[in-house]
Amino acid sequence: MTGLISCYCLPHVDPCVVVSPPCMSEADRYSLDALRSIHQMMDDDQDGGIEVEESVEFIIEDMKQQQTNKHNNLHREDQHITVEELWRGWKSSEVHNWTQEEVVRWLKDFVELPQYERNFKDFKVNGNTLPRIAANEPSFLSIQLRVQDQRDKQKLNIKALDVVLFGPPTRPPHNYMKDLLLIVSVVMGVGGCWFAQAQNKASKIHIAKMMKDLESLQRAEQSLIDLQEQLEQAQEEKRNVAEEKQNLEEKMRDEIMGAQEEAYRLHELRQGAVSELSRLRYAEEELEQVLGALKQAEKDMQASWTASEALQQWLQLTHEVEVQYYNVKKQSAELQLATAKEEAERIKKKRSSVLGTLHVAHSSSLDQVDHKILEAKNALSEVTACLRERLHRWQQIELLCGFPIIRNPGLANLTAQLYSDSLALGLPRVPQSSCSCHSSMHGSIEDLLEESPILPQMPGKRQHGSGFISGNLSLRHGITKASKHLRKTSFPALWHKTVRINFPVEHEKRLDEY
Repeated sequence: MTGLISCYCLPHVDPCVVVSPPCMSEADRYSLDALRSIHQMMDDDQDGGIEVEESVEFIIEDMKQQQTNKHNNLHREDQHITVEELWRGWKSSEVHNWTQEEVVRWLKDFVELPQYERNFKDFKVNGNTLPRIAANEPSFLSIQLRVQDQRDKQKLNIKALDVVLFGPPTRPPHNYMKDLLLIVSVVMGVGGCWFAQAQNKASKIHIAKMMKDLESLQRAEQSLIDLQEQLEQAQEEKRNVAEEKQNLEEKMRDEIMGAQEEAYRLHELRQGAVSELSRLRYAEEELEQVLGALKQAEKDMQASWTASEALQQWLQLTHEVEVQYYNVKKQSAELQLATAKEEAERIKKKRSSVLGTLHVAHSSSLDQVDHKILEAKNALSEVTACLRERLHRWQQIELLCGFPIIRNPGLANLTAQLYSDSLALGLPRVPQSSCSCHSSMHGSIEDLLEESPILPQMPGKRQHGSGFISGNLSLRHGITKASKHLRKTSFPALWHKTVRINFPVEHEKRLDEY
């Protein structure tokens, strides 16, 4: 202490000679000057010594460290550190004896500034040079070590103060628990990412399948709409055909009436003829007209045979009841389709967020929506098939019967007319509300079948034959009258030679059967 005071009092005395151990080289001189600067920074009250409070304050405020127990390495048993004691401690420190390789290792591993490794090697920085870095000499750091970045200078200064004052740095003990937690966290993160990706992929596949089913459902719906349009077109064509048929019947009726009028005119001419020969000629012309009318009537009967009006009305009522049942099934299928569409739209909205996608992937809503879409698709396919079959069946029935069934006065009019006829015959009246739904409609039809008596029906072919035979008989009766009248004349030989009525073989067979 006395030597230090005398050093300050005598300006010409070399301080390297006063301290113990004395400075032996130029590097020691620079190190002593640097330690003196550090001591002055730590000695706040400038009393020539560093107290424990000053060390703690320096560590916290200047070095920005919270490990306050580091001052124990500096003070040990000495509570008042002078410059000479600081120099003596530095000379005995392990860091003072560091080689260039150890300093470079410290620069890379602890300071983490490997970019200045070449500068340290060029200047041959060893342990004895570190106090100059700790003292933050501007010329030394900027010019000789070529450190220009202020952040790197500050980092080098703090790390150098740490090793100069408190000794070599020590690595904290390896914490295997942290490694285990890190590994577990990484595994869980990777597993979670993989699981999320797998679920996302599965949900996308599932939703794509659902969208495909929904598109097929929409195509089936469009097919049903097209089929209904075709049905309307077919009904319109059927109405046109019916009108053409009616016009043709009127035309044929007019032709028959014209033939009858011509025959009547010839008959009048024959009655008014003066000579028997003229009367005979007129009779032959009349017979030819009658035969032509007979053949034309036979052809017309064969071409335009019609069943009874009651059969037409009952078939029309059956068609309307079946349409009611079809409408019930169609409404049910449309309701299922609307429900499936709403569920699909709700799933689409949930897919807009990650959490929604995960929720949809883990919930059973996708399976429920698939099931609803499949049910709606099956119901729509069944309705479409039912419509196709019904349309084809009733078209064939109309073609065979020869009268309109699909185009009718309506369910209410048919029910009122047919059930009023049944009431007149003594049959029980069936309420009209039986066509309101499927179950009641089915029961009403069964009741109607059980309560209605079995009426005798003649086959269509037999009725056709009977009508044809009655027409032939009436015509043949007229021809017989004409022949009897001609036989009364005075030209029997001429009558037998010229007049010969030959009915076709099939007509004769029908007459025999009758």
